[in-house]
Amino acid sequence: MSCAEGTLASAQANGHHAMITLVLLPGMDGTGELFAPFVSELGSDFDVKIVRYPPTGGMGYAELESIAHAALPVDGPFVLLGESFSGPIAISLAASRPLHLKGLVLCCTFARNPLPLFAALRPLIGAVPVSAIPVGVMARLLLGSFSTAALRSAFAQAVTKVSPGAFRARLRSVLSVDVSKQLCATVVPTMYLRAIHDRAVPAAASKLISQLKPSTRVVAIDAPHFLLQAAPAEAAVAIRQFVGDIERSAWPVHHP
Repeated sequence: MSCAEGTLASAQANGHHAMITLVLLPGMDGTGELFAPFVSELGSDFDVKIVRYPPTGGMGYAELESIAHAALPVDGPFVLLGESFSGPIAISLAASRPLHLKGLVLCCTFARNPLPLFAALRPLIGAVPVSAIPVGVMARLLLGSFSTAALRSAFAQAVTKVSPGAFRARLRSVLSVDVSKQLCATVVPTMYLRAIHDRAVPAAASKLISQLKPSTRVVAIDAPHFLLQAAPAEAAVAIRQFVGDIERSAWPVHHP
């Protein structure tokens, strides 16, 4: 047992738990600003660290994973949450078994391109007029009947901060991603938050994750693709339960 493990075990034996840090990896906008409702619901239960991606440039999954890896806590237990676009990044990071990682949460996301029929269109993404797509149209896709003026405004503010080139690079990455092997290599407890009314990521994505890692806890929430934004209270309850179960089970800290 390492010194860090011994300290944590001693604290748990005395009824005290080190504060868990919840590391949040954002959706395709990469700003992290859309986590605000969810973070508010978490209150003081966790230390929260939001990873933010550069708003410009042509970075794909490999480069963004490096940014996320550099932001991981090194001095205390943490749970990693990958939302939508960032699911593959969270999976790859978990597969590398960083010190102090206690659990993995996947929210409305995928291990493999969730829209395989569009994979052949990857070479044409450079011609997609991303900036010409009305924000209202995207909001309807991502929020559906859960749309509110506040959520639409927050979404519009976030996407306008990201360059079309960055969006194209991220979309191109989605169409070719496959971290199935990495998911199978993960060893920490895993939970998948599934939005019942998700119009962006099909149910097949969560089914594949469950097939690859049968121990995954799937929690279905009455929400659209923007689950953490439209149903933050329900998501916070699920996270608290998940982390509480991990702590009560005395899951060990895994080394790389």
